[in-house]
Amino acid sequence: MAKNEEAVKQDSAAERRANIIEKIKEFRLLDDDFMSKVFEDNIPATELLIHIIIGKSDLKVQTVQTQYVVKSLQGRSIRMDIHAVDADGKQYNFEIQRADKGAGAKRARYNSGMMDANFLLSGQDTDDLPETYVIFITENDVLKRGLPIYHIDRIVAETGESFGDGAHILYVNAKYRGDSDVGRLMADFSCTNPREMNYEVLAKRVSYFKEDKEGLNIMCRAVEELCNESLIEGFVEACKGFGASIGDTVKRVVQKFELSESVAEEKVKKYW
Repeated sequence: MAKNEEAVKQDSAAERRANIIEKIKEFRLLDDDFMSKVFEDNIPATELLIHIIIGKSDLKVQTVQTQYVVKSLQGRSIRMDIHAVDADGKQYNFEIQRADKGAGAKRARYNSGMMDANFLLSGQDTDDLPETYVIFITENDVLKRGLPIYHIDRIVAETGESFGDGAHILYVNAKYRGDSDVGRLMADFSCTNPREMNYEVLAKRVSYFKEDKEGLNIMCRAVEELCNESLIEGFVEACKGFGASIGDTVKRVVQKFELSESVAEEKVKKYW
C-alpha cells in the first residue's frame, strides 16, 4: 500500500513538472516573473534595455536587482521588476504592465516619488537626489498615439522649457513593431521562441531558462514557489476578510502550508 501511495506521489509530481514546463515554453519577457529571472544579475541584458530605450549607447550599468522592493512606512510599498543604477548614479525602475490599469499616470507619479523618498538619508540635501527614470513597458499602447516610446518630463508651462528636476517617466509601447531598435526589442519581449529573437544577449538567456537542463530546473522551482506564494497570499486575504487576527492567521498558515511559525509570520505580515 505504501509503495502504491509513493508511486501516486511520483506520478503526480512528474505530471505537475510536465505542466510547469509547458507553461514555461509559453513565457515571454512581457511576463514579469519570467522577465525578472532573465534580467536577474544580468548587466549586459540590462544595458541593452537601457541603451535602446534611453538612447545612450555608452551608458554603463553598475548594479541590477530584480523584484526590488521599496518600502514605505506610511503607505503602499512598491516592487520594481528591474532596478538598475548606472556609473553616474542614475537610477532606473522598469515595470512590466500587461493591464492598462496598472500603468496609470498617478501610479507613475507615485513610483517616481517613492524612488526619491527612499534615496536620501537623514541630513542629506535634496540636491543629492539622483536622476531617475520610471519606465513602464506596457503590453498595450496605453497612451494610444501609436508611438514606440512616450517621454514624460516636467516643463515650465509658460515657456515650454524643461523644469530640470531630473525625474523622468517613460512608457514603452510593446505593440510597436517598426523597423527600429525599439521595434525589434519589443518583438523580442513578445516572443516565446528564443531562436526567433533579434538580440543575442536576450535570446541566450531565454534559451537557458527554457531549454538548458540547469536553467529549466531553476525556472521550474521558481514557478512552483510563485504558485505557493499565490496560494498563501490568497489564504491570508481570505483570513483577513472574515476577521481573523494576524496571530490566528499565522497559526492557520502554519497548519495549512506546513511552515515554521517564523516563516508563516513573515508571510502573513507580507500580505496583510
